[in-house]
Amino acid sequence: MRISFALARMVGFAALTAAIGGISDTAAQSVHFNARMGDKGLLVIDGVPATLSVGSATRGVRLLSINASNATVEWANAPGRRVVLPLGGTPVDLGGARTPGSGSQIVLSAGPGGHFHAGGSINGRPVRFLVDTGATLVSIGQADAQRLGLTYPPGAALLVNTANGPAAARRTTLDVVRIGDVQVYNVAALVMQAPMETVLLGNSFLSRFQMQRDSQTMRLDLQP
Repeated sequence: MRISFALARMVGFAALTAAIGGISDTAAQSVHFNARMGDKGLLVIDGVPATLSVGSATRGVRLLSINASNATVEWANAPGRRVVLPLGGTPVDLGGARTPGSGSQIVLSAGPGGHFHAGGSINGRPVRFLVDTGATLVSIGQADAQRLGLTYPPGAALLVNTANGPAAARRTTLDVVRIGDVQVYNVAALVMQAPMETVLLGNSFLSRFQMQRDSQTMRLDLQP
């Protein structure tokens, strides 16, 4: 069993700036404050970057205020439901309406360093993914696993080979992994004891798709 930590360490926690397509939900599910640019904020809404000035809105999210350390947003369809987003913090679930997840294609654009990122969810909770074709399974850090409320079957503990040598992990199964309006069920995963800055989207998810890469674009078409 292989897992690549090299890619995860090359990408900083606040480096999610790639343009991501193939996401069609109207009401936002999750939002992340990625950067401040003068009087504007770079938000990542359901994995899609959006630059907003104070008072403007997109994809159901309105930016109310911004400073050096956080941004305050509200769900445009429910004025008064406000959330304070720390700069570089974990994605926050806004509770937006979710589609049934009947999509069949994910389109990603390469970000800095040529890496492919995606905002999505595991078991209904928002996460950020880094596509890693060198990882056998979807791989999650311990902190994210606790936030997601993951459980483990008997005998789940094991050692896996990583780019940095053997590492302790536990095997689990994710009920639902979602990116945009595409959902995949019963996905095998590893929870690593070592800290991880992002969830590695390994081949237990990717193998469900026909993958095509054209220069800076990756297309994942769900196989029947």
